Amino acid sequence: MAQKEAKRQKSFSFARRVSAGDLALFTRQLATLTRAGLPLEEALGAVAQQTEKPRVQAIIAGVRAKVMEGHTLADGFAEFPRIFPEIYRATVSAGEQAGHLDNVLERLADYTESREQIRQNVLAAMLYPIALSVMCFMIVTALLVFVVPKVVSVFEASKAKLPFITQALIGTSDFLRVYGIYLLIAAGLGVWLFRRWLRDPGNRRRFHRLQLRVPVLGKLLRGFNTARFTRTFSILSGSAVPVLEALRISGEVVTNLPMRDAVAEASARVREGAPIGRSLAVSRLFPPMTIHLISSGESSGQLEQMLERAALSQERDLNSLLSAMVGLLGPALIVMMGLFVMGIVFAMLLPIFQMNDLIH
Repeated sequence: MAQKEAKRQKSFSFARRVSAGDLALFTRQLATLTRAGLPLEEALGAVAQQTEKPRVQAIIAGVRAKVMEGHTLADGFAEFPRIFPEIYRATVSAGEQAGHLDNVLERLADYTESREQIRQNVLAAMLYPIALSVMCFMIVTALLVFVVPKVVSVFEASKAKLPFITQALIGTSDFLRVYGIYLLIAAGLGVWLFRRWLRDPGNRRRFHRLQLRVPVLGKLLRGFNTARFTRTFSILSGSAVPVLEALRISGEVVTNLPMRDAVAEASARVREGAPIGRSLAVSRLFPPMTIHLISSGESSGQLEQMLERAALSQERDLNSLLSAMVGLLGPALIVMMGLFVMGIVFAMLLPIFQMNDLIH
């Protein structure tokens, strides 16, 4: 009966995915109740009662049903692999085997909250420039499509020769009014073709490698992926997960394919007996500070602490870079919009000034 309920709950819960915020909240609540001494099935039931989202309740019910059948918590998480990633299952499994599930859950809670915070920082940093860019584009397009043609009709009636800048503005306005819809269709088709092109792993790998070479974007992606890798590796190594397994799982959270390949190649070298830091340094894709901290942790026997320090360092650098980008992009976009609008107004007023000169 419990197995049927778990299957029913699982099929229902997979209709839509659970957000990272919900996962972080679930982990923190489960860690707190487990540390307070509640049995695991009671803690899961209490967390299920706390949430108001049916999807989350269904998932927790499925995990709880598995635990009540006598399986481990990691086995319960394994029933929902799209919700609980491999780092979850490996970390919880190691914690259960070592008898320190409460400590491991606390680590996972910190990890999920940290990842969610980084994600929110990135979204918040990019939201303002994107919204401002869209606003600038809409204002300039509206001026060219709706305002300029009405002013042009006055100039055409005068039969006067128009300045070059005004003629260019009129040409741009006519082009957008006639071919604007085709430009939108072409842009949509281009995006669709590009996404289709990225489905090929080789093309996606080339594109990711190109992204790393772009000055600011490359540093941003390098820092973001390094922070995720070191944070995950720190959690796994501190939870007594074997080093090679921890490296493999940590590499899976890296979204940039060349950096993920570098971790896989480093894992192969570590399997042959090479140090972790030196193996990661071969690709030259990870920041030197991270490599030095990992090497120092290996030689001093404090790998977990050094990985944690490397993650904190990369997260601080990432936040500083994002703040600087927002601080520069906002004013730059405002200045660009002002220049565009000023150019349009100047192009429309210049013929009027010339007509006044001819009258006088």
